[in-house]
Amino acid sequence: MSDETIRLLTIGRILRRRWRLLAVLAVTGALAGYGASVVLFPPRYTASASVLLPGQWEERELLTQVDVATSSAVVDRAAAALDWSGVSGTELRERVSAKAADGNIITLSGTAETPERAQQLSDRLAEQFVGFAARIAGGGTDAGAATRAEALRQKVEDTNRRITDLAKAADPGRTVESVQARTSLEHLRTSLEEAMKKLDEADPASDRAGMVVMGPAARPTGEAPPTRVQLVAAGALLFFLLGVAGHLVAARTDRRLRTEAEIAAALGSPLLGTVDVPAERHAHRPQGAGARARFRRLLGLDTRWNVPVAHKSGDETGRRLRHRRVCGRLRDRLPGARRLLAVVPDGDEIARRAAGQLAAEAGNGPQLRVVEVAVERPLVPDRDTESGALVVVSAGSWTAQELAAVAEACADGGHEVVGVVVAGLVQARPTRSAGRIPDDATLTLAVPGHARGGSA
Repeated sequence: MSDETIRLLTIGRILRRRWRLLAVLAVTGALAGYGASVVLFPPRYTASASVLLPGQWEERELLTQVDVATSSAVVDRAAAALDWSGVSGTELRERVSAKAADGNIITLSGTAETPERAQQLSDRLAEQFVGFAARIAGGGTDAGAATRAEALRQKVEDTNRRITDLAKAADPGRTVESVQARTSLEHLRTSLEEAMKKLDEADPASDRAGMVVMGPAARPTGEAPPTRVQLVAAGALLFFLLGVAGHLVAARTDRRLRTEAEIAAALGSPLLGTVDVPAERHAHRPQGAGARARFRRLLGLDTRWNVPVAHKSGDETGRRLRHRRVCGRLRDRLPGARRLLAVVPDGDEIARRAAGQLAAEAGNGPQLRVVEVAVERPLVPDRDTESGALVVVSAGSWTAQELAAVAEACADGGHEVVGVVVAGLVQARPTRSAGRIPDDATLTLAVPGHARGGSA
């Protein structure tokens, strides 16, 4: 598990080095979103109609009316009124909704394939809800009950007039009996008025049966979410984020060694030092033929995105000084050695260039013969006149198992790994004082004979 902390710098590196791949993923996600909008989520339109409930209503009563508005009794009546081909009340129940708003208003919404159908659905649903509510409240449907209530009110009015006549006929204030009679009659009048008032309040059809549809539903001008544009944007964003997340997961699970100590421990040999290799544009890009290789180069997949950042270095003189110091340590470690094998993993362009520079700077020390070995099945040439093997690798390129396999291949060929050199990529900064590489470096590298498994 890599210990590298996932920071914004890492995400910025992904965007900078994998922008082509991420752009292709975003386009693919947009196409997937468009396909979903066509197949799974066709365009839908939603229209809403409002119904006013007069009188005083408690919150729980409004919630009950909301349930009634979307019940099968109301929706089935709306489906019958619409008479759409192939559309039943069960299907309509999935397209309608209701909610209670402030001011005793219930908003009924209907969703359909076209704006016209959505408007019709909302209007019919509101009409059927008002009619059904009036029916269950008894508004205008029980003529006998209405007639009896009206007759009762008429009798109460007649009784009030009779009481008034009796009060006038009584001797006003002349006897105690007449005062008591007048008082009793007034109490009776008050009781009758209170009883009628309570009767009117208790009548459910008195003020609650008059629900009103507040105008026809407005025809929708835009699609209901999720719209096609939203699905396309969501698909592009989802695929883009999945691409970034995939790179982050790969970075967290990367087992390639990045420090000099880990590399030396995997090879089981001491570290002789680190050398700098100037970065060259496209120098480490693998050259391949065929459509697949061209496709990988087009997307930027032919190079790793999480290679260590090339730091700024000194001039060429400083870089050559690092190489000479490594060669000096190599002479001190093997004072009598004449030739050494410089082993470089195949495909490690940075290490190959570093090994070439070490061979050029060898001077009067042991001459280096550079060989490249495949890390999948490493095979090092058998020992000839070499006094050992020097392994040159770049940081962050190989795992511990791969480097251990290279060390075992060296042992199988009879070569003792006498040291490890780690190469790092730096940004070249030319200088006027830079010296020229000696001409005898070409003669030294002419000996190498790059070997990939066989003897050289």
